[in-house]
Amino acid sequence: MPTIPYYDWIAHHAGRRPTKLAIHDLHTARKLTYADLHARTERLASALARQGIGKGDRVALLAPNCAEYFELQFACGRLGAIMLPLNWRLAVPELQYILGDSTPSLLIHDKSFAEQARQLSKRLLEIDHESPDSAYEQALAAAPPFSASATLDHDDIAMVMYTSGTTGHPKGAIITHGMTFWNCVNLGIPALVTPETVQLVVLPLFHTGGLNCYANPVLHAGGTILVMRAFDPGAALDCISDPAFGITHFFAVPAPYQFMIQHPKFPTADLSRLRVAGVGGAPCALTILETWTGRGVSLVQGWGMTETSPAGTMLDATDAIRKLGSAGRVLMHTAIRIIDDKGNDVATGDIGELLIKGPNITPGYWNNPQATTKSFTDGWLHTGDAARQDDEGFVYIVDRWKDMYISGGENVYPAEVENVLFQIPDVADAAIIGVPSERWGEVGLAVVVRKPGATIDEGHVIRHCLGKLAKFKVPQSVAFTDVLPRNATGKVLKRELRVQFVGMDKPAIT
Repeated sequence: MPTIPYYDWIAHHAGRRPTKLAIHDLHTARKLTYADLHARTERLASALARQGIGKGDRVALLAPNCAEYFELQFACGRLGAIMLPLNWRLAVPELQYILGDSTPSLLIHDKSFAEQARQLSKRLLEIDHESPDSAYEQALAAAPPFSASATLDHDDIAMVMYTSGTTGHPKGAIITHGMTFWNCVNLGIPALVTPETVQLVVLPLFHTGGLNCYANPVLHAGGTILVMRAFDPGAALDCISDPAFGITHFFAVPAPYQFMIQHPKFPTADLSRLRVAGVGGAPCALTILETWTGRGVSLVQGWGMTETSPAGTMLDATDAIRKLGSAGRVLMHTAIRIIDDKGNDVATGDIGELLIKGPNITPGYWNNPQATTKSFTDGWLHTGDAARQDDEGFVYIVDRWKDMYISGGENVYPAEVENVLFQIPDVADAAIIGVPSERWGEVGLAVVVRKPGATIDEGHVIRHCLGKLAKFKVPQSVAFTDVLPRNATGKVLKRELRVQFVGMDKPAIT
């Protein structure tokens, strides 16, 4: 019998709690115990090995959320291969760049992406949940017994996750086995993850937030994840309310929480079983935090990025009300600094760029030594986020450093203005960007989505901001739109707004 490597959580739990439910795929209604997941992972690893895939080879996956993400993740781990999850929202030319950069040996794809897959690769393996005889299932059924797992350590590469690419081409962040493990430790403990945890997973699994907040820590602990194919606010509220599911954990970026607030099911949804509801990925408007708190659920904020595996800071549930708006303290096996534009640590309470260091941090970018060198100073990763820290060590993420604009010599952080905009009852969604001004250098443009039937105009929005914000922070103009452009995780794409309303994106602030 092959030796089980130390990082193989699924093999461990298959021996310890084989009948425990590991994954419930809500779209297919398929339920996998840890014994089931272990067996399918073994067969997939064997099927991949049969195609000549081994240590260091890349295997790409193009699919909506499904259990196969985890089968492939752990099958690659057994072979020492590298998983390459692909953003299915990207156009074929964008995916072609990623595949050209990472050169995977095989592309596994969902049937719904068959046409894109044929344009991307000649070596394909199709998942078809409507057919028990799909190519993927046939490959697992025909696979011989798995022979031996690769010998790996924490520095071996588990995955390459391509960032959204706010400027230029996307970069492939290297994710090591050690990064994933330390995230389970760093995040799992303060998120109260145990074998009894049941999490509803709604963020895309090609993104670190979907895979690692808190899905991988839950599987590491021997808990259960319910995987939603794509986020739907009403369906998510139904799942959380259903006592048969017993959901204890939920994680999302701010947008899904906002969309659930606006859904008619929200006032009567049963949220009583939620033990931890985490939010991260972008600054969260205070009105969202306060509305969920009013329903008895304190949203636990955190901060992280793909390159930090992703958890860097987290707010303990006991401090959620007292430190409303904070991303919490730095996690256990991690260190942070906040520096000014000269590289010096700022004083307590002052705003600067957040830097981070620790075993959960990427060693660099795939096939891109220039980006790696540019992103690090003496081992500290430049995050690109503007932050401040109070006298108790709590971190507040002010905004993306790049999204800050300077008006009349004063720094303006859009998240602060957006907090005020969300206080307007008729505003469904809002974002602020800096636009050129001959007099002030830049001024704020509010891009607003009205709620159905609302008639608010520019004057209403600006009058609301006057008196609540310093004059240089008040938007000078307002544009109304039907929907804000967002990426797959729900973050507003400020660069698209700048291109739409200014005609070009602005360079990053350095």
